[in-house]
Amino acid sequence: MQVPRLVLQRHVIAIQSLVVGGAEASFGMAVNGEAESGVGADGGAASSGPALQGSSLVERGSVGGVQLTPGSRKADPLDLVALAEEVQKADDFVRANACNRLTVIAEQIRYLQEQARKVLQDATKDADLHHVACNFVKRPGNTYYLYRRANGQRYFSILSPKDWGPSCPSEFLGAYKLQHDMSWTPSDDIEKREAELNVLEKLLSQQASLPPCSEPNFQGLTM
Repeated sequence: MQVPRLVLQRHVIAIQSLVVGGAEASFGMAVNGEAESGVGADGGAASSGPALQGSSLVERGSVGGVQLTPGSRKADPLDLVALAEEVQKADDFVRANACNRLTVIAEQIRYLQEQARKVLQDATKDADLHHVACNFVKRPGNTYYLYRRANGQRYFSILSPKDWGPSCPSEFLGAYKLQHDMSWTPSDDIEKREAELNVLEKLLSQQASLPPCSEPNFQGLTM
């Protein structure tokens, strides 16, 4: 028995209506569930509340058959709050760490600036003393005495004020020792400089007597 063509078309239209209506109802329930949970369809915050900057949840779905988020667990708005707090805490730690390291670098820069200023001052002083009038050849390791005449001229002498006695003809300005690097050490700093040089010489002698080593040996050395 053949079914009339008109009756068959009516049954097909009815079945199509049921399928489409069920799909629309399922989609509407899913959208309403997302809105109630406070998370939009794209995994972000719902439009009913302000978005949290700097934090977001993983979008729903799967990659290569692996579920990114538990399908049975609904998104909690507190997840975004906790995530935002964690990101803010990390930002604070990163900023504080960077500030601490920059502070150390700034202190090192100030120290190097001070050392550079001292080097320039010492170089200026040494050059000035080398241009002082002198009638003999200056030898490294000797101490020379600086005087100033009444007319303002400065000159070096091998005689100390004690050698001159009361008959010293000029104003005594100070005593300086000429080092082997052609620098000048004031008499007040000669003892300290000699102690430093002795330590360095001891270090060099110990290194020369030891077998080859990739690192220097400072054992037994004291300033």
